[in-house]
Amino acid sequence: MRGSTRIGLVAAALLLGVTFVRPLWHIGLIAPQYPEGIGMYIWSNQITGQNPHDLQSINGLNHYIGMKAIIPESIPELRFMPMFIGGLIGLALLAALVRKRPLLYAWTGLFALLSVAGLADFWKWGYDYGHNLDPTAAIKVPGMAYQPPLIGTKQILNFQATAWPALGGWCVMAALAIGVVLSVAEWRAPRAEA
Repeated sequence: MRGSTRIGLVAAALLLGVTFVRPLWHIGLIAPQYPEGIGMYIWSNQITGQNPHDLQSINGLNHYIGMKAIIPESIPELRFMPMFIGGLIGLALLAALVRKRPLLYAWTGLFALLSVAGLADFWKWGYDYGHNLDPTAAIKVPGMAYQPPLIGTKQILNFQATAWPALGGWCVMAALAIGVVLSVAEWRAPRAEA
């Protein structure tokens, strides 16, 4: 494994480390009654409001339409995700240390699989919250679902909902892109450099 690949792996590990101090995703809501917007940040280990009372406000709004309350402590992924990220960081550093191409390929493949699984789980979480509604809710709109977008913008009643990666999410994407580029470059490099 070339020296530039090892440096790239360390850089990818550092980018993944950002997820411990910055959020992964942001979901925002704008409506006539909230012209300044309310929202929440999804971190690797917690969910916080965009502003101090936003999560409480979102839960209040959700209650009227029958959505479950968003209680970060009840979401198991927030307990496991830091361990997965820590494992990916450790494996990247190990691959850089031992200089073995198969370890680089394994890290990139595992990272890609975990990323796809994470996005699928996030979509499933949003689907469950937006579709499995309390039938006794105060506001019922026949045929209406309230699933927020996974990425992009969507109109939900009078709310414009947006979901985009936050800084931590962009760092995860950059780290995975580095892994893919390094794996392809090492695969194409002469075997004598293995």
